[in-house]
Amino acid sequence: MSRIKVLTVFGTRPEAIKMAPLVCALQADPQVDSVVCVTGQHREMLDQVMRLFGLHADHDLDVMVPDQTLNGLYARVIERIDAILAQVMPDFVLVHGDTSTASATALAAFHRRIRIGHVEAGLRTGDLARPFPEEMNRRVVDVVSDFMFAPTQTSRRNLMAENLSGQIIVTGNTVIDALAMTTERLKNDPALCAEVAARHPWLDRSRRLLLVTGHRRESFGEGFVNICAALADLAQRPDLQIAYPVHMNPRVREVVMPQLGGLPNVNLIEPVDYLDFVWLMQQSELILTDSGGVQEEAPYLGKPVLVMRDVTERPEAVDAGTVALVGADRDRIRAGVSRLLDDSQAAAGFRRRSNPYGDGLASGRIVSALCGRPFETFANMTDEND
Repeated sequence: MSRIKVLTVFGTRPEAIKMAPLVCALQADPQVDSVVCVTGQHREMLDQVMRLFGLHADHDLDVMVPDQTLNGLYARVIERIDAILAQVMPDFVLVHGDTSTASATALAAFHRRIRIGHVEAGLRTGDLARPFPEEMNRRVVDVVSDFMFAPTQTSRRNLMAENLSGQIIVTGNTVIDALAMTTERLKNDPALCAEVAARHPWLDRSRRLLLVTGHRRESFGEGFVNICAALADLAQRPDLQIAYPVHMNPRVREVVMPQLGGLPNVNLIEPVDYLDFVWLMQQSELILTDSGGVQEEAPYLGKPVLVMRDVTERPEAVDAGTVALVGADRDRIRAGVSRLLDDSQAAAGFRRRSNPYGDGLASGRIVSALCGRPFETFANMTDEND
């Protein structure tokens, strides 16, 4: 068997989480020379993920500068990754998802006629403005990709409808690989669990926990004002505790901190590493988010999810009844959370443990595809996860 050289490129924390199990699988395969390049976005959080999975970056583009525009970031990534491509000369470049890093890297590789693999291909909302610029980014990557690794059959159908030239393979989502690895680690290491719990002494186990994440651009301004108003309303419930790891983006903090800081039952905490976040998801009663990754992870854990967006590129969990859209609307958020807290039958319906996003084997499928080895593609399924 001939060896292949694979360059994996990612920069943000969500990218790192979803690419980490794939990098581990690439590094363990005797047919692969694995090279890792990070762009240096979300620096501290990125480093935490790398340490958790025991990964090391061979190249660091260090692209972030203060007050950088999207165009500035895009140009900087293309310029710096081009030099790495010339140096490494990989057989494949792997990018993930819908970031500007992914689309800029894919274009740079395309210009050099290097084969491209898109991990988490085919997600669509059909609206270039929501989410912005992610919907454009993922479409661009799919246009130039040789391998489109679709997480679900829905994503595959989206790609088929666009008549693209690359090969479409349904693999499941690598985020489930990462989540399975992390939950197994917590399950088998009581000392580690105790260490994580000690980092969150504010947790009051006499109250049910609502875990909140929010950072999307489309919610900036009035959207975040409405979200915070809804959380302030919910904080009046004596049976509820709210935990909100607040994103470092100043546009988020300038609204969240003044509106929610100091409220009883609301814990505004600094962003946590992936291990702690998985643990917090396990402790939660339900999750309120605008994150794409959380929409995939929470159903695996059997946690109800309310999504603070009007559209989602991940409709599978909505169809399965484990996720519902509430937008950035004060009344809909308050009503949605209250219903799941007060109506046990409604909450039970969300907790059916439907797992349409993966079986923990996506990374192995991707490596086999790159190496030209046979494998079975992922079929959407419902799992009862312990």
